[in-house]
Amino acid sequence: MPKSPIQRRTFLAQVSLGTATLAAAPLGRVGVAAPSSAKGAVASGLAEPAFRPLPLGSIEPEGWLRRQLRLQADGLSGHLDEFWPDVAQSQWFGGKAEGWERAPYWLDGLIPLAWTLGDEGLQAKARRRVKQILDGQRPDGWYAPYPVDASAKAYDLWAILLVNKVLVQYHEATGDDSVLRAVVSNLKSVHDVLDRSPLFNWGRFRWFEGLIAAYYVYERTGETWLLDLARKLRAQGFDYKSFFDGEDVLSPTPRRGLWTWEKHVVNTGMALKAHTLAWRLSRKEDDRAHTQRMLRILDRYHGQVNGMFSGDECLAGRSPTQGTELCAVVEALYSLELALALTGDPALGDRLERMAFNALPATFTPDMWAHQYVQQANQVQCTINPEHMWSTNGPESNIYGLEPNYGCCLANMHQGWPKFAAHLWMRTPDGGLAAVAYAPSRARFTVRGQPVRVTLEGDYPFRETVRLIVSTEQPARFPLALRVPAWAQNPTVRVGAGPAKRLKAGSFHRLNQEWKGSVVIELRFPMPARVIRGYNQAVTLERGPLVYALKLGETWTRVNADKPHRELPHGDFEVRPSTPWNYGLVVDEVRPETSVVFEERPVGDKPFSPEGAGMIAKAKGRRLPGWQLERGWAQEVRPGVQSSKEPIEDLTLVPYGCTNIRVTEFPRLHG
Repeated sequence: MPKSPIQRRTFLAQVSLGTATLAAAPLGRVGVAAPSSAKGAVASGLAEPAFRPLPLGSIEPEGWLRRQLRLQADGLSGHLDEFWPDVAQSQWFGGKAEGWERAPYWLDGLIPLAWTLGDEGLQAKARRRVKQILDGQRPDGWYAPYPVDASAKAYDLWAILLVNKVLVQYHEATGDDSVLRAVVSNLKSVHDVLDRSPLFNWGRFRWFEGLIAAYYVYERTGETWLLDLARKLRAQGFDYKSFFDGEDVLSPTPRRGLWTWEKHVVNTGMALKAHTLAWRLSRKEDDRAHTQRMLRILDRYHGQVNGMFSGDECLAGRSPTQGTELCAVVEALYSLELALALTGDPALGDRLERMAFNALPATFTPDMWAHQYVQQANQVQCTINPEHMWSTNGPESNIYGLEPNYGCCLANMHQGWPKFAAHLWMRTPDGGLAAVAYAPSRARFTVRGQPVRVTLEGDYPFRETVRLIVSTEQPARFPLALRVPAWAQNPTVRVGAGPAKRLKAGSFHRLNQEWKGSVVIELRFPMPARVIRGYNQAVTLERGPLVYALKLGETWTRVNADKPHRELPHGDFEVRPSTPWNYGLVVDEVRPETSVVFEERPVGDKPFSPEGAGMIAKAKGRRLPGWQLERGWAQEVRPGVQSSKEPIEDLTLVPYGCTNIRVTEFPRLHG
C-alpha cells in the first residue's frame, strides 16, 4: 500500500476505477504485523485495543471442539447452499432469490468454519461464493443486489454493512487483494450515499457492524475518510446508551405483544459491542464500559441461567419459559469476543464461556442438522403450539427443524462455534499471547520472527484441569496471559516441574519468561457446585461454567414432511418427554456438595448430547403433581417454597448444552 498521502489518494482513485494493483506481499493483518499493532492503530487515529485476535486460521480446534466443528461442517452449515434457495439462488451469487441478509449471514459462518478446520472443500466453496459477489460488483462500487436507482427503491444498508464485515474476514484468511479493493470501493459508495439517504430500519439499529470493515481497512490504508464514515454511521445509528438509560428496556415485552426495533433481541445481542467499538473513535470511558453496563441491566430484568437474556423475539423478562432466539445467541457471542478484545476484561471471558457452553449447543440437535428458533430454560416439550405465549413469535418457534418460525436463524446460526474457536487466543500489545477462553485447541504465532505453538489439552469445561504446552524452535521471550475464571475456587498454576502457585480468580495471570523447547503448564480451576436463585426464587445447579438440567427421556416425531426441503436429514421434529419432568430438587443450597455428586464420563463423539455429556450430576428430588403443562409449556415456577408428599427419587442432571428438552430452574422444596 502506498505510504504518502498523494500515493494513497492515487491508489484509492484507481480502486474506484477497478484498476489498482496491490504489492505482491500481503497487506498486514489484524493481530499479526498489521504492521506493529496496526502501526499504533495508524498513528493513534483509533484507540488501541487491549488484545488483537489472531488471524483467521491461526487457531486449530482439537479434541471435543474439533469434533463439534466437524459435526457442523457435515451438517447444515456445510450443505445449506446446495439445497436452500435463499442461499443457493441468492442474488449475491447471481441468482434471483433473496438479495439481502441470508447469503452473507451464511458466509459469515462458513468462512471461519472452513479456515478454522482447514477444510479445503469448504474453503473452495467459500472462494467460489466470494468470487460470485465480486463478479457482481458494479463500477459504482455497489454489489449486485443494491438497486441501480436506490432513490426510487430504498435499500436497507444493513446487508451492505454485513457483507463488508464478511469480506474483510475472508481477506484476513486469504490475503486476496481483489477482496480488499472491492470493500474499499464499496465503502466509498456508502460514505457518499449516507449524506443523501441516511440509515433506516435494520441498518439504523445495526450501524456499529459497519465499523468492523471501516476499522479494518483504515488500519491497512490510513485513509481518514474511513474514520469520517465511522462517525457518520454512529451519528445516524440508534443510541443504545440513551435507550439503556430509560425505563422501557426494563419491562418485558407483553406476551403476544408489540414488536419493537429497540427491544428486538438480535439487535440487542449485536449491540453489546456497539459503543465499545465506538470507543476506538471517541476514547470515552463510558463507551468502553458499555458492554458490561448493558449486561448488568439485561441480567437483572431479562437474564436467563444459560448466560443469555430472553427475547422471543423481543426482550421478555426472566421467566424460564420465555424463549431466546438463536440469532441472538450467536450475535451475543461475537459481540463478547470483540468486546473482550477491546477491553481486556476477564469477566467477559467468563460470560463468553457460559453462553458458548450452555445456550449455544442447547438450541441445536446433537448432529447439527436441525435447530430451534428459540430455546427455553424450562423446555419440557417442543411442539407446534398455537397456544404459545411468546412475545411475538409463532407456534413452531421451538420445534427442531430446518427453518422453524422464520429463516433468519437458519442463515445466521453458523458463526457461533467457529468464531468462538477463532477467538480463544489473542495477541497482547507487548507481543505476547492471551488465553481468553478455554477449549482444546492449538495456536500458532510468531515472536520476533520465531514460530511459536501453544497447545491446550484436556476436556475443559467438563474437567477442571487445563494443560498447556508452549513449543518453540528457538528460545523466545514473551508474556503469556492466562484468564483465571472468577468462579474458580483456589485456582493454581504449575510451570514445568515447579511448584503450584495460587492464582487470583477473576484476573489475567501473566507468565513472562523465556520459553525453550516444550514447556508444560498445568492450570487447575476447581469447580465448586453452586445453587443459584432465579425467577420466583427457583433454584438452579451450576458447576464452573456449566449449568445443569434434568435429563429427560425423549420421543421424537417428524412433522412438516410435506413442506419443501424437509427431506431427511434436514427435517422438522417435535420432541416430547417420555419420563416425568415435574420435580423439585432436594438440595442443600448452602452446601450443595453434600447432596449432589458429580461423575466424570467420556466426552462423546457428539459432545453436546444427552449420551455424550462429559460430566453428570446425581441428585435427589420429589415429584410436584400440581406442576403441570399450561398452554403447551411447563407452568411458571410458583414463588415460595413448595411442599410434596411424593417419595424421594434419584435424578440425573446433565450439562444444559447436552439437553434437547429439560428443566433447569426447579421449584424450591421443603426438606
